[in-house]
Amino acid sequence: MRSSAIHTDRASLSAPGFPRLLSGSPDSVIDHREHVAHWGVLNVGRAAATLLDELDISGLQGHGGAWFPVGTKWRAVGQRRARPVVVANGAEGEPASQKDAYLLTHFPHLVLDGASLAAASLGASRIVVYVPHGLVASLSEAVRTRRHHGADPVEFEVITAPDAFLSGQESAVVRALNNGPALPQFVGLRSIRDRGVQGKPTLVQNVETLAHVAMIGRFGGTWFRSLGTPDSPGTALLTVSGRWADPLVIEAPLGVSFSDLLQLTSADSDMFWGALLGGYGGGWVSMPDLLASSVTEEAARGMHSSLGAGVVALLPRSVCPLAETARVVRYMQQQGAGQCGPCINGLADLATHVEALAYDSSALRGQLQPILELCNLVDGRGACRHPDGVTRFVRSALTVFRHHTEQHLRGAPCREVRGPALLPCPITRKSLQ
Repeated sequence: MRSSAIHTDRASLSAPGFPRLLSGSPDSVIDHREHVAHWGVLNVGRAAATLLDELDISGLQGHGGAWFPVGTKWRAVGQRRARPVVVANGAEGEPASQKDAYLLTHFPHLVLDGASLAAASLGASRIVVYVPHGLVASLSEAVRTRRHHGADPVEFEVITAPDAFLSGQESAVVRALNNGPALPQFVGLRSIRDRGVQGKPTLVQNVETLAHVAMIGRFGGTWFRSLGTPDSPGTALLTVSGRWADPLVIEAPLGVSFSDLLQLTSADSDMFWGALLGGYGGGWVSMPDLLASSVTEEAARGMHSSLGAGVVALLPRSVCPLAETARVVRYMQQQGAGQCGPCINGLADLATHVEALAYDSSALRGQLQPILELCNLVDGRGACRHPDGVTRFVRSALTVFRHHTEQHLRGAPCREVRGPALLPCPITRKSLQ
């Protein structure tokens, strides 16, 4: 996995202090000594004293998928009487996203700085770093180094996140840390802030968000707002695939156009069928819509999608979009929580119907209505939002790839349907314990 910040002659992308998170040596691991030499010593206690106000000034939103104001979320946790628990969530169950893993591998101390600041500002008693198995050893070593230097007032624990799509969902994280399965709970976010890990108020924050917090703790909220837009300040890490030979983790100022981000003009849009925005819980968008839009959550929602986990996956014309959609829907069905009818039965039926559309539409009798009816039956009725994300993904495919849909319904699948798979759908361990 490579990384990049956008480099261009356009003034909007060459502001002083950009790139930010990726301004170190992106092809190597930044150890603690290099980290301090590059970004300077962080006085956690002093920075924490004014951090909540600086977060409000910064306008930082969570980069784990929800894009919720961070200052508001932290204040909700800090108002509870008991000392809270801070969780740095690096599970990154989204297969098409690699930004969190890249950040944790190459810039772990930015994430740990942010988590330490969160603990100090909220008076937390415990910090948990929740990451996949492959990152546990390196993060544990980074924690030992920080302990040797006395960098943090609160001790870190590094705990393994199960290898599953839902393991990073906020309530699933808390459930796993309470020795249960890493599956969503039948509770809202507010109750996690009240009673989360070990019954204590709990802040679960994505690792990229915490890295931004580390920068705000050093340079302030006004500095953070010097890039981006008034409504979407700062920068974001995006995992871009399908544009270049290999996936690329890119840091981009929010508000930059997708055409600049991808280095594509409107004339280049014919190279691709469309793009997946936000990940498997996001949605497909057409290339003309994408290239006419900008990198903000507001713009993504205007295209009936989301920036989500920062996924931008272009679909080349060598791949059948309906076959890719069918593969992802089946993967999402297999990754379901299995706690309600819409997840157990609805997603299985939906996957079967989308597979029929892709490979043998005779069972549909020339009609999309069975798929749309299933989406309506599943949407909004699940115990968590996993089924809703799948229906949004399917509906977007039927809209964006209308030409393919009509062709397949006529019993003439496109010639690309048997082509190679593109989007990752890994086989993961069944156990979420």
